[in-house]
Amino acid sequence: QVCQGRVVLILTWQGTNPRLRSILLNSHTDVVPVFEEHWTYPPFEAVKDSQGNIYARGAQDMKCVSIQYLEAIRRLKAEGKSFARTIHLTFVPDEEVGGHKGMEMFVQRPEFRALNVGFALDEGLASPSDTFSVFYGEKSPWWIKVKCVGSPGHGSRFISNTAAEKMHKVITSFLTFRESEKQRLKSDSSLTLGDVTSLNMTMLEGGVSFNVVPSELAAGFDIRIPPTVDLKAFEEQVASWCQGAGDGVTYEFHQKCMDQHVTSTEESDPWWKAFSGVCRDMKLQLKLEIFPAATDSRYIRAVRHPAIGFSPMNRTPVLLHDHNEFLNEQVFLQGIDIYAHLLPALASVPPLPAEG
Repeated sequence: QVCQGRVVLILTWQGTNPRLRSILLNSHTDVVPVFEEHWTYPPFEAVKDSQGNIYARGAQDMKCVSIQYLEAIRRLKAEGKSFARTIHLTFVPDEEVGGHKGMEMFVQRPEFRALNVGFALDEGLASPSDTFSVFYGEKSPWWIKVKCVGSPGHGSRFISNTAAEKMHKVITSFLTFRESEKQRLKSDSSLTLGDVTSLNMTMLEGGVSFNVVPSELAAGFDIRIPPTVDLKAFEEQVASWCQGAGDGVTYEFHQKCMDQHVTSTEESDPWWKAFSGVCRDMKLQLKLEIFPAATDSRYIRAVRHPAIGFSPMNRTPVLLHDHNEFLNEQVFLQGIDIYAHLLPALASVPPLPAEG
């Protein structure tokens, strides 16, 4: 238990040289809610249609990967295989609501340190094309609430210095920046969603009556910032937008992730060399990306462990958190085969200099 009611399950396949750093296979046990009336099949019954598509909440995010880990290990153990490095599987709670009562707490505990992690695999995304998406870093999620305080009064008058006028300036500044990033993504085909800063206004609060000019309004913004952006400079930009809207405009963070660690994808890196080598041998086309949202990988990287986000689902529409989430059985079975090749390579990475 990392905290009351939040349990991490750890399964361990001991390596022949347990002093070496281990391979961590992470997945999360929670899923997002459903709007059942929008589903063709009951979302928690895993119905398979005539095309072999398995419909279920969690089919992509991320029961598939959890089961693929287990089935790959089952296959390798049945074949009598053993490897130098220990393999741990962790099944963690709370990821879908930020991981604050899951992986974020777990990485600070002695039980995590005892795993002696060298390299981690975690979830990625489906890919509609032939390529497989591989994520070596994540955006920093910032949740900001901006408050505007102004002059109140009767709704019939032209009152000066109102909260609404200030909020209008704030929203204009934020959404103008949003549009510029949207156009930058649209105009450069080499960029992915992970390469630009996404920004959305997600909450708007205030007012007491139709005929009363409110003294305070608040807006919430969800901002996801790539690791290539200077976070200090970006916050200065946010501060200038608020200052430019007038007096009585303040902002506060409800989430402020400052870690920008990324995992090496250089062929000189032994972990990446093992991962990419298997993919080459299996003729899997990889597309390297920054993850556009947030996963538990960010907490693993924050404590200085390399982590790759990878869900082996190509030729699959991205349906995580969506209605009618599904995964085709052939894609699912291929994923087991991919992990059955990846795990021996990763668990057989030769001793690194730091491991003696």
